[in-house]
Amino acid sequence: MKVKHKHPADSLTVMNELVLPNDTNTLNNLMGGRLLHWMDIAAAISAQKHSNRIVVTVSVDNVSFKQPIKLGDVITIEAKVTRSFNTSMEVRLDVWAENIPTGTRQKSNEAYYTFVAVDQSGSTIPVPEILPQTPEEQELFDAALRRRQLRLILGGKMHPDDAKELKALFFKD
Repeated sequence: MKVKHKHPADSLTVMNELVLPNDTNTLNNLMGGRLLHWMDIAAAISAQKHSNRIVVTVSVDNVSFKQPIKLGDVITIEAKVTRSFNTSMEVRLDVWAENIPTGTRQKSNEAYYTFVAVDQSGSTIPVPEILPQTPEEQELFDAALRRRQLRLILGGKMHPDDAKELKALFFKD
């Protein structure tokens, strides 16, 4: 049973980090693992805002590294819950890299993380539903079900024949 309804903007989290020497590899580029760590934190905050509960990471998928992030860049991570299911939430992340001296800002990464809400004993608990308000939020909301079905199939938790929304992309009746 769902707790209540929430707007996706209620979960919006914006996190900034400065890329320091300890965050980089020998090419002075941000290490991917460090970025994934920061993204996990931002996504967890977003999921916690949505659910008002402790959350744990269930999956990380579709992380795209478009360009290197350099030493001295300021990273902005934007995270927002796109859809909730019974106890789980999908969070979309967009990562921007900004070179303040040059004034350039470019999107460097995007990803989807999935979290579940848990109680103090670690048992999963229901989360509020999402009510999309804009066309973009509705598009992300609708596509989240297909992404979820794909995650479940790849994880061996759903048979492909049962993924009706995902199959509809490939087969017309």
